[in-house]
Amino acid sequence: MKLSESVLQKFRVAKIFKENTDKINALDFSEDGTTLISSSDDDSIQIYDVFKGVPAKSLFSKKYGVDIIRYTHQSNAVIYSSNKVDDTLRYLSVHDNKYIRYFSGHSKKVVTLCMSPVDDTFLSGSLDKTIRLWDLRSTNCQGLMNLPGRPVAAFDPEGLIFAAGINSEMVKLYDLRSFDKGPFSTFRMQQEKNCDWTGMKFSNDGKYIIVSTSGSVIRLVDAFQGNLLHSYTGFANSRNVALEASFSPDGLYVFSGSSDGKVHVWSTESGNKVCTLEGRTSTTIYNVQFNPKLMMFASTCSQMSFWIPELDE
Repeated sequence: MKLSESVLQKFRVAKIFKENTDKINALDFSEDGTTLISSSDDDSIQIYDVFKGVPAKSLFSKKYGVDIIRYTHQSNAVIYSSNKVDDTLRYLSVHDNKYIRYFSGHSKKVVTLCMSPVDDTFLSGSLDKTIRLWDLRSTNCQGLMNLPGRPVAAFDPEGLIFAAGINSEMVKLYDLRSFDKGPFSTFRMQQEKNCDWTGMKFSNDGKYIIVSTSGSVIRLVDAFQGNLLHSYTGFANSRNVALEASFSPDGLYVFSGSSDGKVHVWSTESGNKVCTLEGRTSTTIYNVQFNPKLMMFASTCSQMSFWIPELDE
């Protein structure tokens, strides 16, 4: 079954999970799409079996809290940032709930965390105006960039370059092997007036970059030329919070939640809205991510929702 506009319009919430007592901060699918992990302000980490559509495991990080969470290349290990005590990153074995390693260096809240798609390298960016490059096998920071403002960052799908969004007005591209020499390309955009950049992702084909904001706009940028292709609007973000936008695996569509409990879908090619889907909640949907392998996506408020297309008989 191929993803198309008509299929997208048939997506419905198939299952709602009420494992959490507070806002879900982040979610991430395993590489094979069979499990999903989430982190919440209630200090819990939830793991879901996607095939069975059931919660598989609950873990807690009561002392440090858990903010942004990402799978490593092993589906039994994760990295996460904290929202209590300190700004250390933690590498956790979820199989036996033991810490493997800690990564210290940031002095303020970590606001971006991404795993390389090809190896054990990962990036973190913080309100301390730095981006740090790490390797899961070493506690030592592998590289440090000082920036003029709040960063967002993302690896390209080949793991050879990364993009850094700086001060909500420019995107800089770095070669991982020589990033200390500075960016090989800089795209300047009009600075956001009423919001900040809060997230950044490449499409799987490497052609596009989406920039999420704390406002009611998402930017789609050409990853090669740096020109702004589309600005997606027409969704509510009444409290100016970070709403995570995501690509479909084929890079043809962009998804975002909104503050009125709806999921909005746009085309990357035309820039037009494809559909608005009812989320069976009246509260803010913060995160939306499409499964990398299966025809389903997940969205979060303080509940986790699994969406699948409702097929005609």
